[in-house]
Amino acid sequence: MKRRPTIMDVAARAGVSKSTVSLVLQGSAQVKPETRASVQRAMAEIGYVYNRAAANLRSASVGLVGLVINDLRNPFFTEFATTLQMTLASHGYATVIANADEDPALQAKLVGSMIEHGVAALVISPVYGEGSETFDRLARTGLPVCQVLRKGDERTDLFPFASFDYAAGSAAATRHLTEQGARNIAFVGGLPGRAITRERKSGWREVLKAEGVAEIALHGKSSRAFGMQAAEVLLAEHPDVDAAVCFNDLVALGLISGFARAGRPVGDGFRVVGFDDIEEAAQSWPPLSSVACDIAGFARDTADRLLNWMVEGQRPAPELRSPVQLIARASSLGVDE
Repeated sequence: MKRRPTIMDVAARAGVSKSTVSLVLQGSAQVKPETRASVQRAMAEIGYVYNRAAANLRSASVGLVGLVINDLRNPFFTEFATTLQMTLASHGYATVIANADEDPALQAKLVGSMIEHGVAALVISPVYGEGSETFDRLARTGLPVCQVLRKGDERTDLFPFASFDYAAGSAAATRHLTEQGARNIAFVGGLPGRAITRERKSGWREVLKAEGVAEIALHGKSSRAFGMQAAEVLLAEHPDVDAAVCFNDLVALGLISGFARAGRPVGDGFRVVGFDDIEEAAQSWPPLSSVACDIAGFARDTADRLLNWMVEGQRPAPELRSPVQLIARASSLGVDE
């Protein structure tokens, strides 16, 4: 007996995503007329018959997008998730948000649950560690899936990746510190061996190499607690270090606190630049210099790319790097600036 054509058959014939076919069947105004005509032509050619009764049972999930974040406790990722959700909501999509808590097994379960509940697409900032279970399952679904901020799978033809130009950011931060008179600049934070740590160190490393300066790096969790510990280590074991580029603002804020506790104010004798420019960076004392990543703009752009993929079948470029900007404040300029 010949198999009855499915919505996936229509999508393949028309060269669009399953989500686009669903929107055409719903009569959505988001679909361009030429795309609608292409889908309708494909349905006629393969003999697809729309089962409206069955579709009504599934309709609650047609406009559902999954969002899995590695660590929602970090304000950088929280702002991304919030802005993405609000942008998708403005286009009529609901977002299911889950925190994977840097746990590969939990991430796989969350993604599996979202697939079972019929999400139309998914955005993921992956956890560190083995993620093949997560991405292999996503590959089998054919859903539009965007990787953001971290690359958990190298198959960017299937899972387009977008992040920031971290190398340029750390280079700008290091050059800024040398211009302020710093000569021995440490890199503080980030777990060794991870791609994002290598990226955020790479610009720092290139500037130091050009200056002929030896590298000093203290690696650890991207947290305030580690920043405070690093302050103790720098003061006790590396008294010649006079500045630091930090993996993120949380580490930098902890470093500032550690120096303050030791009676060594940051800004003149020791200069600090963070990374991400979270809201608290401008509110700390001294205000923290930081490599600003426009995370809200990045989230809106991510939503736009995902919607174009879902609705128009326009797959995003395999890899995209958004620009960053150094915001200099008193922690590197000096408290009297």
